[in-house]
Amino acid sequence: MSVAIERLKQWRENPVQFVRQCLGIEPDDWQAETLMEFTRNQRLAMKAAKGPGKTAVLSWLCWNFLVTRPYPKIAATSISWDNLADGLWTEMAKTQSKSELLKTEFQWTKTRIVYKKQPEQWWMSARTWAKGANSSQQADTLAGLHADYLLFVIDEAGGVPDSVMAAAEAGLSTGIETKIVIAGNPTHLEGPLYRAATSERHLWYLVNITGDPNNPKRSKRISIQWAKDQISKYGETNPWVVVNVFGEFPPSSMNALLGPDEIERAMNKHLREDQYDFAQKRIGVDVSRFGDDRTILFPRQGLASFTPVEMRNARTNEIAARLAQAKVKWGSEIELIDDTGGWGAGVVDSMIQAGYSPMPINFSGKALDNRYFNKRSEMWFMMAEWVKRGGALPNIPELARELSVPTYTFHNGKLRLEEKEMIKERLGFSPDMADALALTFALPEMPRRIDIGPGANTGKLNSEYDPYDDSRLSN
Repeated sequence: MSVAIERLKQWRENPVQFVRQCLGIEPDDWQAETLMEFTRNQRLAMKAAKGPGKTAVLSWLCWNFLVTRPYPKIAATSISWDNLADGLWTEMAKTQSKSELLKTEFQWTKTRIVYKKQPEQWWMSARTWAKGANSSQQADTLAGLHADYLLFVIDEAGGVPDSVMAAAEAGLSTGIETKIVIAGNPTHLEGPLYRAATSERHLWYLVNITGDPNNPKRSKRISIQWAKDQISKYGETNPWVVVNVFGEFPPSSMNALLGPDEIERAMNKHLREDQYDFAQKRIGVDVSRFGDDRTILFPRQGLASFTPVEMRNARTNEIAARLAQAKVKWGSEIELIDDTGGWGAGVVDSMIQAGYSPMPINFSGKALDNRYFNKRSEMWFMMAEWVKRGGALPNIPELARELSVPTYTFHNGKLRLEEKEMIKERLGFSPDMADALALTFALPEMPRRIDIGPGANTGKLNSEYDPYDDSRLSN
């Protein structure tokens, strides 16, 4: 390698110098701390808020190890191949482009980085496991690697299976210098990152990376205005803020979407008509063809939801006819139909043929708010917030069960509602009623259309309507 031995020794002992001299980058304070602790610790963990530059640090450490150790082997993995390819592996290429030395001496490919003069013995590889792999297959991702200089790098470690981590730990058993570096957002109350910060804290050097605007050691790469905005908008105890702004694990007690007391209060709430009659009338429709699941038509207007219609073993034309009847009788302005599994498509088509304009909603689609993993999670969280803000529910014990059972987790820093099949398994039936109500939150709240004279329908809106105005709530 065309670098003086003395320079390589300096870079090995002081990775901060390597980043400055080889890459031309000035690291932040926490990044410099992490780089230096890499030389002193066998196990290094980064617990990070959103967007501080932790993936960049991972790439700097990998390049430092590749350049300054003889015949090194590095294995990198993440929670998925896409995450690894779009995150750390792309960052490795980006970092290489900043250095003539790295571009000259090393070759980057989509799965491997090699020293050109010793490609078989001097390398870094990108590794992952197939979807649906069992624990043994997952462990094979990092299993069997041994070298005098060996480094395992695990990005988004909060969601990485324990079997993968166990395989990496086995690789530390032999060699001159063997290390593990893990990094991620504190989204899981289990797994490698959580243990490194709790029960296995004595084994790891833990770097806490925060975006807290009041912390002098905060990451400068996280916008202080963005952090203040998130805290102001959602509150500093909000789990999303706890994870993504403060870089801390959320309390385990916060993983229930709604508590029984909140649901009971909503079911005992009585609203005056003037507290909701200016809101848009909506009907959420969860469609089921046959079997144990039910088709539910759930009406809601602003802060008030009303007794849903339940249908079993109904055909799509029957559901559409009943929905059209409800629209005409109640005067709903929009019908939001679950179109996730295909059953809702026939209802949507029948409504269109009848001259109406229903809105198909895909539960697995993209959320409007990037805090949420998908549309389903977003709708359920909006529904839960509505309950907490004073929404009124019909007093139906079955609905109370459906709303109180679901929990949430974090996935790549996003709030994710528990899978429907898991909820169904614990309930003993599908949460169709709650899903139908959640559909009424697929779009932002709107005021209803108002007429300005006999027979007039101008489509004008009451622009001063605030569906969550606290003055409208009853005690």
